[in-house]
Amino acid sequence: MSKILFTNVSILDCTGAEPFDGEVLVEGNRIAGVSAGENSIPRDGAEVIDGHGGTLMPGLVESHSHLSIDNTDNLAKLGAIPPEEHTLLTMHNARFYLDHGITSCISAASAKPRLDVVIRNAINAGEIPGPRLLAASPWLTVTGGLGDMRAQHMPNVESMAMMLDGPEEYRRATRELIREGVDIIKLVVSGDSFVPHAGSETTIMSEEEVAAAADVVHAFGKRMSAHARSAEAVKRCVRHGVKVIYHANFADEEAIDLLEANKDWVFVSPNIGFTAIAAYEGDAMFTEEQVVAMGIREELEGAARVATELQRRGVRILGGGDYGFALTPHGNNARDLDHLIKHFGFTPMEAILTMTKNGGEAMDLGEGLGQVKKDFLADLLLVNGDPLSDPKVLIDRTNLHAIMKDGVFHKRP
Repeated sequence: MSKILFTNVSILDCTGAEPFDGEVLVEGNRIAGVSAGENSIPRDGAEVIDGHGGTLMPGLVESHSHLSIDNTDNLAKLGAIPPEEHTLLTMHNARFYLDHGITSCISAASAKPRLDVVIRNAINAGEIPGPRLLAASPWLTVTGGLGDMRAQHMPNVESMAMMLDGPEEYRRATRELIREGVDIIKLVVSGDSFVPHAGSETTIMSEEEVAAAADVVHAFGKRMSAHARSAEAVKRCVRHGVKVIYHANFADEEAIDLLEANKDWVFVSPNIGFTAIAAYEGDAMFTEEQVVAMGIREELEGAARVATELQRRGVRILGGGDYGFALTPHGNNARDLDHLIKHFGFTPMEAILTMTKNGGEAMDLGEGLGQVKKDFLADLLLVNGDPLSDPKVLIDRTNLHAIMKDGVFHKRP
């Protein structure tokens, strides 16, 4: 069994404690020891890595990944990519994420039903490099919902969504997708500001449709995530056991109370990257009139109100989300840390925990992922700089002197 000892490092263990100088020993794919001070762990048989005072921390967990999106500004173009080319695109993005220190991903939708599945399987088999990946279905949406790019005169336009109506269609599609190997069924329960006829405060999936998908998911022991901006969408998600709720920016007091009452199993991922950039930096894509008409700044303010209240009540918040679009290209995922600090008032530690400790728990590996602790999986980053002083150092991959996943270097120092 290989042994690697990191020494002369500042350990940001992501338990919530302040960093400390020390050493970390990795044996196989696990952390075998964490100790303060120099020469505190025996070196016998270990490869010694001098961190030169850099920060050793857990790998990042992206809570809302779209590895099969190509930094697009047109969802309909995704549907036109042939499956062979689309598989290669997804494979390259998986490696790109690992290059940026993202060692785990919770997919928030695949652009085709099996893209996430085949990439996850290849990563797990050691055939290609990439993060730990929970594979998702495409968006399951209703006619007229987010992702439905069809028109009466063009009924066959595809995007990254499956359009379903009624509980029986949801039940059948969910069974088929689970048969094909997905870990997550992704529902589109609310509207969105980019859907002119079904805005963000609209709830478009019926209670019966959500319930039908949930019945199948729970019967097979799988999990659900959901696009849920409206208050009623959030409530339907919690009532039916949706584990990761995305956005939730219009949650009302009743929805917040419901989330708090179920905080032992539910997670909220605000996914503010796209909204924050569109609100204040998106002039290359959106005019000021469009920003005002779509209420983008109001959505950001709503997200801040909800997330800070949920954080205060102990509901776990997840960082990352909606990268892979033209406005939010892949590789900039760690910008979410700065967004959480700037727009939500999170402390740097609170922000970093959303993409480490909380992310590990959302991956269902809370006792083994997302922290630098004995017996945890050795997913580690050696960072040039102090992410607590400036989380933006994590955006530039040249600051990542070492990237380790499962005890194996993806990038050697």
